[in-house]
Amino acid sequence: MNKLLRILRHCWIDESDVRRALGPDALARITAHIAKSERAHSGELRVCVEAALALGDLWRNATTRERAISMFSTLRVWDTEHNNGVLIYLLFAQRCIEIVADRGIAERVPPQTWQDISQRLGAAFGQGAHERGLLEAVEQVGALLTEHFPAAPTDHNPNELPNYPEIR
Repeated sequence: MNKLLRILRHCWIDESDVRRALGPDALARITAHIAKSERAHSGELRVCVEAALALGDLWRNATTRERAISMFSTLRVWDTEHNNGVLIYLLFAQRCIEIVADRGIAERVPPQTWQDISQRLGAAFGQGAHERGLLEAVEQVGALLTEHFPAAPTDHNPNELPNYPEIR
């Protein structure tokens, strides 16, 4: 995308656009879905939907992946006991999706699997099915975490990170 057009698009879209696409009821359902998923595994799952990039990021031509990794750090998804946190990141202005997995889960799941989940989420977003896409992505990531890091009934399984989607 041309740099100027990219900047204009990011200046045009803000948090209110995200909140229209994902209203309070949808956010509550996504939060509940994350909480339900996390009862089955020891991983931590975060969702972050960012309306647009800051002008400085746009000017230096930051990629969606770079921003997702930055949010992975900012939201402390890396700071889990078993290094099995996963961030589903959406850059609303560009309709770009990135999944960032911490090293504990990343070494067990091939990159193509994360890309496939991202593509399915992108297809749902393309149809305007924002909530459905996120719920399905949470379910798919949760299934991977359950497969590789199942919660044992006798284990203490603390909720290390908030379950609500981060909207920016």
